[in-house]
Amino acid sequence: MNVADGNEALSLFKQHRPDWVLMDWEMPKQDGLTAIRAIIAEFPKANICMVTAFNEAELRDEAFAAGAIGFVAKSNLFELETILARN
Repeated sequence: MNVADGNEALSLFKQHRPDWVLMDWEMPKQDGLTAIRAIIAEFPKANICMVTAFNEAELRDEAFAAGAIGFVAKSNLFELETILARN
C-alpha cells in the first residue's frame, strides 16, 4: 500500500497494523522521520525500515533514533531482504 505523505502513513498504520512499514524520508506535508516518530509513539513495536535515496550517516542515525529498525539506500535494495528476514 502506498501513501501520499507521513500523515497518511500514521492513519493507515492505525487501520491496518502492517507487519512492516517501508518509509521514505522525503514526503510532502510530513517527512518520514516525523512519521516514524508518530507511529512509534503509538505503536512502539512497529517494524519500520527507512528506504531512501539519501545515504548520509546523519540521516541513518536520525532514522534509528526515531525508532526505525532498518535503513536502506534505494541504490542498494538487496539489504532490505536481510533486514526483513531478521525480524
